[in-house]
Amino acid sequence: MNNILKTTLLLTVLTLLLVFCGQMIGGRSGATFAFVFACVMNFGAYWMSDKIVLALYRAKPLEESDAPVVYEIMRELSEKSRMPMPRIYLIPSNAPNAFATGRNPRHAVVAVTEGILKLLNAEELKGVLAHELAHVEHRDILISSIAATLAGAISMLAYSARWALVFGSGRRGGRDANPIALILMAILVPIAASLIQLAVSRSREYGADETGGDRCGNPLYLASALRKLEAGVKRVPMQEAQPASAHLFIVNPLKGDAFTKLFSTHPPLEERIARLEARARSQGL
Repeated sequence: MNNILKTTLLLTVLTLLLVFCGQMIGGRSGATFAFVFACVMNFGAYWMSDKIVLALYRAKPLEESDAPVVYEIMRELSEKSRMPMPRIYLIPSNAPNAFATGRNPRHAVVAVTEGILKLLNAEELKGVLAHELAHVEHRDILISSIAATLAGAISMLAYSARWALVFGSGRRGGRDANPIALILMAILVPIAASLIQLAVSRSREYGADETGGDRCGNPLYLASALRKLEAGVKRVPMQEAQPASAHLFIVNPLKGDAFTKLFSTHPPLEERIARLEARARSQGL
């Protein structure tokens, strides 16, 4: 419940930022135009999300005969979650990772890399697949799309603010907009929107860890998997990983230093593992 409340609060802040920016640039009509345009762009990406990301990573359907254990685990988890079993795809990469996509449970896809199937045992794989199925159950693809829509609209308005500064055309309610306010909005607001969008993504990861850890039967299964994946992605990074889709994966496939961790789509792995271990202790496991 805490993660749901946090996500709701973050989306509310994004909405308020959008209203503020719209009022600064062009009143209500300015905010409405930016919001509608961002909705159209992100709705298309949301509706086609599975096809786009699967093509990006050259994923192919994984046949049951090639991975019977994966299918057995997924059937068990789907029955526990009372959800349709998602399609399962294989990514031809030795980097150990996995992600879920699709606009709703009926169109869900869970993709795993060749590397993760080699690295994890059956219990750890169950923890990972439970995590991904939790993303589908929580409608996290939709939530991410809403956050992207709001952040995208804010970025558009900030871009308009830059042009208003250049041409001196910023007006609000028939009056010239405050140039200092426009400068602050053009520079700081897009950064704030991006950080909030990333915070939404991190909150959803914690939520999927919590649900997935319970659904797989023992949070320690997922904790052990995350520990192995942390070492695995450092040893075999995913060369084809793209920043735009990094948030989909169970662990961040991109390299980063201490500064870029601020803009990470994922919470620190050590914090995720600590939470799972604490949850297991609370359950007497």
